[in-house]
Amino acid sequence: MARFGWVLALLLVAAGCTSRPAAEDPVSLGAPASAAPASTSAPASSVAAGTTASSSSAPRTTGPARPSASPSTSRTVAQVPPVSAKARAVGLVDIRTVVPDAVIDLRYATSNNFVGVRMYPVGARCLVHESMAPGLKAAADRLRRQGLVVVFWDCYRPHAVQERMFQEVPDPNWVARPGPYATSHEAGRSVDITLAKGRTGSACPAAQRVQGHCVLDMGTGFDDFTARAHAYATSGVSSVAQANRARLRSAMNAGGITVYSGEWWHFNGPGSGVRRPHLNAPVD
Repeated sequence: MARFGWVLALLLVAAGCTSRPAAEDPVSLGAPASAAPASTSAPASSVAAGTTASSSSAPRTTGPARPSASPSTSRTVAQVPPVSAKARAVGLVDIRTVVPDAVIDLRYATSNNFVGVRMYPVGARCLVHESMAPGLKAAADRLRRQGLVVVFWDCYRPHAVQERMFQEVPDPNWVARPGPYATSHEAGRSVDITLAKGRTGSACPAAQRVQGHCVLDMGTGFDDFTARAHAYATSGVSSVAQANRARLRSAMNAGGITVYSGEWWHFNGPGSGVRRPHLNAPVD
């Protein structure tokens, strides 16, 4: 009987251990893949001066397992290199420190733009003035809940680039005339953006793919110098594209950032129209 009691005690202890709830899977605590972020707007002033990387989770440490970051927002501020001293001095920040899942597709850092040549250096970043940070974060958070991420086409723009653009298209209706002061993009207080779905497969047309995401139908491409590019255009713009533009505007408005009526992709932050000295900060 003594031996039987001893064996029974062991069995009861073992049963007690196995009946404890298993530790939660850290991965399962993140946002579902379908909720991967995506975000997205005037006459064409994204070209105007005054109007116009795979992330990884933090290394695992010893001790109790902790929930990992959502796959869509796993980039951390520590993974974003600090901006230059000049950029920091004038209040510019890297958008990835504000919107970790931002898709950076700077068109002027490639030849895929209306000028047809690369105007930003290799390694150019999307820099914005710190005053835009709260609004962009609020907009991105809202869009992320809809399974969308923001794609940034242009952010802070050096004065020399604005001058080059105006040489190419010397029409103030589409490209703001460079002046002695900085406003909008040149002040880091405007952005050119669009929306994309979370990671998709082959169902997304090749022309709409960007860094594993699928850009939404917005009615025109970037820097489209036609009436269809106007933010509230209806002629020649499908109902789907109109709805996507409205979704983008709504999210940005919630963050206190407004669309430029001439371009659906161009959005202005607080004080974007105020004349300021040129920043003279590198875009990288």
